[in-house]
Amino acid sequence: MLANEWGVHSAGVFDVSKLITEEMVVYPGNPGPSIERYASLPKDGVNESVLTPGCHTGTHVDSRLHLREGKEGVSSLPLESFYGKCRVFDLVHVEEEIHRQDLEGFQIDPGDIVFLKTRNSALGYIKFLENYVHLKMDAVEYPVSAGVKTLGFDYFRVKKLEGDDEVHELLLNNMTLFEGLNLAGVHEGEYTILGLPLHIDAGVAPARIILIKE
Repeated sequence: MLANEWGVHSAGVFDVSKLITEEMVVYPGNPGPSIERYASLPKDGVNESVLTPGCHTGTHVDSRLHLREGKEGVSSLPLESFYGKCRVFDLVHVEEEIHRQDLEGFQIDPGDIVFLKTRNSALGYIKFLENYVHLKMDAVEYPVSAGVKTLGFDYFRVKKLEGDDEVHELLLNNMTLFEGLNLAGVHEGEYTILGLPLHIDAGVAPARIILIKE
């Protein structure tokens, strides 16, 4: 088993979530995580630390509460959104904006979980990218109309850096959204996904996401 920048991979099993470290890149304006050792071996008999991440740290799940006060938080999202068949679509040829025509060639069925692999995964999370690939409204309307239950995207935000807020809101009103995926080592195809956010009543929660190729 190999651990590196892209997560932990073994035969047919892919960890597509970001490793949480104090040095990791975060979305501009978000707090970086703190990992403070308060007990150490051999003095204290154990190694123990206090973790203080922002909820939007690394790979995460968004809920409607993220955008609208009084809406459901992460703890209210349906569990079936986090497990099942997952289709990974390869969109690495798209240079900046994903539109409906970029998705129409892929098979999408009601209840699908869909992950979008873009050139963001190849560029990685070494520094924040202002020109990251993002979804436009017509691209979002397509999986919504097809009945997708969960969408995963390989950067901090699915929408562009400034504006297009309706893109984010349409997604959260209709499905579960994973952001901050690492799909660099994952090929297009069908997988089984297990991806669970922390069980907290917040608008956003960090998540660990595993893809299994059977």
